[in-house]
Amino acid sequence: QVQLVESGGGLVQAGGSLRLSCAASGRTFGSYAMGWFRQAPGKEREFVATISWSGSRLYYGESVKGRFTISRDNAKNTVYLQMNSLKPEDTAVYYCAASRGGSYYLARSFDYWGQGTQVTVSS
Repeated sequence: QVQLVESGGGLVQAGGSLRLSCAASGRTFGSYAMGWFRQAPGKEREFVATISWSGSRLYYGESVKGRFTISRDNAKNTVYLQMNSLKPEDTAVYYCAASRGGSYYLARSFDYWGQGTQVTVSS
């Protein structure tokens, strides 16, 4: 069992930056790939980024490539999402998730989810 708690969301102006954190419980954090997804009102959940258990492989959704960076610190059981050059269309609830395997961009591949943190980007 893995419990995930996101933090770092908030209100920011377009062009600004935010850093999301996701703290995980459990001693097996290092064995999970970790991902970030987001969901805006009235829209489907969207893949944002995934990092492998070792941190050696990174994957990004097309809409965030070059602006967002995912990283992890297995010693701290934490995964991060650095978001730069934010746009109003990045406004959504951001979810952290843990996966034991499967397609890195599919929500159904992730076994555990956090409660989400709201990110709002004003124009």
